[in-house]
Amino acid sequence: MNKTKLNDFQEIITGRRSIRYYDPTVKISREEMKEMLTEASLAPSSVNLQPWRFLVIDTPEGKETLAPLARFNQSQVESSSAVIAVFVDMKSDEYLERIYETAVEKGFMPEDVKNQQVPAIKGYFDAMTHDQLKEMNLIDAGLVSMQLMLVARAHGYDTNPIGGYEKAQVADAFGMDKERYYPVMLISIGKAANKGYASVRLPIDEITDWK
Repeated sequence: MNKTKLNDFQEIITGRRSIRYYDPTVKISREEMKEMLTEASLAPSSVNLQPWRFLVIDTPEGKETLAPLARFNQSQVESSSAVIAVFVDMKSDEYLERIYETAVEKGFMPEDVKNQQVPAIKGYFDAMTHDQLKEMNLIDAGLVSMQLMLVARAHGYDTNPIGGYEKAQVADAFGMDKERYYPVMLISIGKAANKGYASVRLPIDEITDWK
């Protein structure tokens, strides 16, 4: 397991770069990958449904399957320790009862609150359109994806979020139900082979209003 961890949050956020070339000799153990995904999954989500789903592509066979679907991002696919495909589960409400019951068992939520909230949330979901549900899930997926990239930095790794790939084909390619699992992004992860490029940000005074 990698022992290089950063505890300086300022360095974690200011030192983050989108890395395209990684040291191919550095492999992230599945134990540590699970630790990072667990930490990332502490991100908030709407009514705590946690609709994100992760597909960790870390084998030569998996990368061979992914390569033609990410033609313009070959360096990340080939050199990274892994590429994490982030999906949202369009039927995440099936986990509602289990999540809230576990919260009661752990003492995080009174049973009467659970009994009030679960039917109300089910009714809310039943009334949502597919597009409304997808929009809500994509917001949650963005939160967990950013948290994952910062967690990776804390573990001494770097990442690159990738939107340019064949989203319509990726679920099928890995044997997933494409009607249920909607692709959000790919995140390459590994030990950076270079420092990457710094980038500018718009001044806060230009993008912020005060009322």
